[in-house]
Amino acid sequence: MGVEIERKFLVKDNSWMQGAKGKLYCQGYLSREKERTVRVRRVEDEAFLTIKGGSDGPSRLEYEYAIPLADGQELLDNLCQQPLIEKVRYRVPYAEMVWEVDEFRGANTGLVVAEIELISPEQEILRPPWLGEEVTGDSRYYNSSLVVRPYTSKLFTQHTP
Repeated sequence: MGVEIERKFLVKDNSWMQGAKGKLYCQGYLSREKERTVRVRRVEDEAFLTIKGGSDGPSRLEYEYAIPLADGQELLDNLCQQPLIEKVRYRVPYAEMVWEVDEFRGANTGLVVAEIELISPEQEILRPPWLGEEVTGDSRYYNSSLVVRPYTSKLFTQHTP
C-alpha cells in the first residue's frame, strides 16, 4: 500500500528560484471524485498513471505506475477533462529536505505552490523564508480542482468542500 503524506504552501516570493532547474509537467484527470482521483501525467519523455484516495489530513493512499509515453499522450488528448494542468516543477533543497515548487501555466498562471513530502504527519519541518500560507487542506489548491476552477477565474474564490 502506498501512502502519500504531504503539506502544501503558497510561495510568497521567488527567492527560491536561484539555481533551480525545472521540468515541464502536463497532467489531466480521468476521475476527480473526492474519494478517488485518477491522473495521467507527462513529464518530459515519460508518462504515469496515478490513483489517489481521499485525503485524511495531509495523508492519502497513492499508487503510481509508469505507462508508455504514447498511451499517456493519447489519454491526455482524448480522455482527460480539459483544460489540462500545465506547470514547471522545481526540486528545491532546503534544510536537508527537498521541496517541490510548482509554477503553474495556462489557466493557472500566477499560482506558485510548494509541497513537501513527509515520513509522518507529525514530522517537523523547517520553513524556508520564501514559504507563505499553508493550504494543505484547502481543496481549491488541489490540481484536480484547478481543472474546473482555474486560479485565474472568478470560480477559484469559491471554496469547494
